[in-house]
Amino acid sequence: MRLITVFVLAAQALLVASPPVDAAAKKSNTKTLKSQEAAYRCRDANGRHTIGQSIPAECMEADIEVLDVNGRVVRIIPGREALAEIEAQKAAHAAMVAAANRDKTLLATYLSVEDIERLRDQRLELLVQQGRVTDQYVANLKERESRLSLDVQRFRPYSSKNNAPPLPDHIAEDIVNTVNGLQVYQQELAKNMLEQQELRGAFDADIARFKELKGLK
Repeated sequence: MRLITVFVLAAQALLVASPPVDAAAKKSNTKTLKSQEAAYRCRDANGRHTIGQSIPAECMEADIEVLDVNGRVVRIIPGREALAEIEAQKAAHAAMVAAANRDKTLLATYLSVEDIERLRDQRLELLVQQGRVTDQYVANLKERESRLSLDVQRFRPYSSKNNAPPLPDHIAEDIVNTVNGLQVYQQELAKNMLEQQELRGAFDADIARFKELKGLK
């Protein structure tokens, strides 16, 4: 029993003392890679090379070639233009995927052009009704603003009479609220008209694409 115990303790000590294989291998690979990198080189717009044991300042915008002790390229660090091109390629790919998904959804959602037009008209009608209500608010506030403009002529500083009373606070407050409300509803009305225009454009694009996918004229 004592001999077995000695063997077990020795094995446990060996396991504790030895680092994990993956960690050791990773550390060794990193050290080997670093030891291979002896210099950095880039090419300027005129085709001339700049080289250094650390990355030269002139190379910050360009692709950088990492050289080993024998002058061979072991890896390349992309410059700003290369990175921009990579990002552009990613964006183009994402746009292609989005377009494909949109086509798939379009075909799965509608059976005919009439279905698309029906939904367009329903959504447009909601916006049109909202616009009518907002337009009525605007008209009411403009009428109120006109009445208040006439009313304030009886008070200083708008009246030319020397004995005219000062403008009451509640009328001044009413004017401010009316003007502010008018601006808000006018902005809402402009927003509503823009939404109607964008909605028509989006549905027109869907109809055109649906016809193209279905081979319709």
